[in-house]
Amino acid sequence: MDFQLTEDQEALRGGVRDLLDGRFGRAALRAAVDAGTPSLDRDLWRELGDAGFFSLRVPEEEGGVGLGLPEAVLAFEEAGRALLTGPLVATFLAARDVEGAARGTVVVTAVVKGDSGGFVPWLDEADVVLGDVTGAVPLRSVDPLTPLHRVPDGEGAALADAITRADADLLIAAEQLGSAGKTCETAVRYAKERTQFGQAIGAFQAVKHLCAQMLVRTEVARAAVYAAAVTGDTLEIAGAKLLADEAAVRGARDCLQVHGGMGFTWEADVHLHLKRAWVRAGLGRSAAGAEEELAAAL
Repeated sequence: MDFQLTEDQEALRGGVRDLLDGRFGRAALRAAVDAGTPSLDRDLWRELGDAGFFSLRVPEEEGGVGLGLPEAVLAFEEAGRALLTGPLVATFLAARDVEGAARGTVVVTAVVKGDSGGFVPWLDEADVVLGDVTGAVPLRSVDPLTPLHRVPDGEGAALADAITRADADLLIAAEQLGSAGKTCETAVRYAKERTQFGQAIGAFQAVKHLCAQMLVRTEVARAAVYAAAVTGDTLEIAGAKLLADEAAVRGARDCLQVHGGMGFTWEADVHLHLKRAWVRAGLGRSAAGAEEELAAAL
């Protein structure tokens, strides 16, 4: 059995990466951070809609691209790599049911069940909110680019009959995978460039081990996320979310260690990946929840 990406899938991934590099590269990312208050780029949102990002799984007869979950995972992996902002998952999953969501002219958010109640990302920027947000209060988010509200007793929301919580978990896992891959690349590049005692720090065993561990966690998570995208099995998605969360959070922390003191500064991008990874890990199925679900199935 061939598990390699097809030419069309490679082209899709490359196209999404090129779009995001051009419209949400490092300069745009830093500008968004330095602005102080998170603000959704509506023009970029519509460009994503025009490019078919939100309509990837909408059937062709309904005006969509007509692809499947594996292709959606590839697109969201690139979004995670770029730290793209906004309620991507909710808008994507609502594309068939909310008018304008597929085209990117309508921004959709939803209550997401967490361990301590419901969370609503980008509530103030959304045009449509799925789920009961009664009593929603602003929450200080650790991620400067992900505004959050908390609904203390929120149970989440089903976006549509055909959309499951597992779909959202898998797309979040794909974003985490993209972030893990990016921090691994960043750490390796810095280890080759930074010198100490007359040689690149990548020559030191401790740094080699950190980078190797980052790569292993990323590739293990990649295998789990891609496999879950093919099968759609809820238990495999639980495992994928667990591994991707670990790869993103620990990868960002190890990347910070490779950077040393520089990694702790506001000017470095490492902390942005770590903070976003923390937020994503708290949305949807938690690590503890995934572990319990997997253990119960053994």
